[in-house]
Amino acid sequence: MLRVGVLGAGHLGKIHLRLLNESKKYELVGFYDADAINGKKVADEFGYHYHDNINKLIDAVDVVDIVTPTLSHFECAKKAMEKGKHIFIEKPITNTYEEATELLELEKKYKVKGQVGHVERFNPAFSAVKHQINTPMFIESHRLAEFNPRGTDVPVVLDLMIHDIDAILSVVNSEVKQINASGVSVISKSPDIANARIEFKNGCVANLTASRISLKNMRKSRFFQKDAYISVDFLEKKVEVVKMKDAPEKVGDFDMVLQNAEGEKKQIYFENPEVGTNNAILDELESFADAIAKDTTPIVSLKQGTQALKVALQIIASF
Repeated sequence: MLRVGVLGAGHLGKIHLRLLNESKKYELVGFYDADAINGKKVADEFGYHYHDNINKLIDAVDVVDIVTPTLSHFECAKKAMEKGKHIFIEKPITNTYEEATELLELEKKYKVKGQVGHVERFNPAFSAVKHQINTPMFIESHRLAEFNPRGTDVPVVLDLMIHDIDAILSVVNSEVKQINASGVSVISKSPDIANARIEFKNGCVANLTASRISLKNMRKSRFFQKDAYISVDFLEKKVEVVKMKDAPEKVGDFDMVLQNAEGEKKQIYFENPEVGTNNAILDELESFADAIAKDTTPIVSLKQGTQALKVALQIIASF
């Protein structure tokens, strides 16, 4: 088992603590929180060992799980990596692109592994159809959330949209060509609503919308590609796959067939991939343990987390 320590005991940090404590792949050594009052409160309530010295906790573990506010990600990660520790770091990887690229250098220098917490990669709905998303040419994503003061220290792009940015980059095998975006601040000092159009060099276009002041929650992405339409509902854990193929010579009574102007006939058919049940956060944490044990590249590497951050910052810069 890998000895692990958690930095940060806020809302998400407490979830990580519970799951790591239950995991058979980790031994939870304890946690550190810059707010000593909160740290002692969490320790008293749940029984986890609170460390009031961050360096002593890092020294005592193999893996450091960073669930602190984004502004402190880089400092915490650098401190851990310089001590030769593997790091799991919540999204976004860091606050700036320069900080993220420095972590990539530290990863090589100290020969450690790092994974970024882009949890939607482990969403069972996305996992069920990702292998079918092949060269999409148009993508539309909506990530809408009701207002929550937590997370408003960063623009909605880094808070919410970055989930979809990472998912899209994982299926579009092309470099970004151009980005156009707009953002509006409604309640926060940073944008609460954002829309971005990302054009890739292979011709794919992705249109992303994110809002954290909506009346209802929504997390949907739709992928359009040659002869297929794939819809992923990250919130409801549902998928819809609609495909087209050449129509048979003999059409059945219930077959759906379309004919274009050239007389070509296509049959529409539906697939219902099985969507499993899982705890995506536990899966991402344990997949990192597997990557360390097997010496393989983590599913969401620091490099991929850096690429997602770069695109997110380009979107913010184009507002």
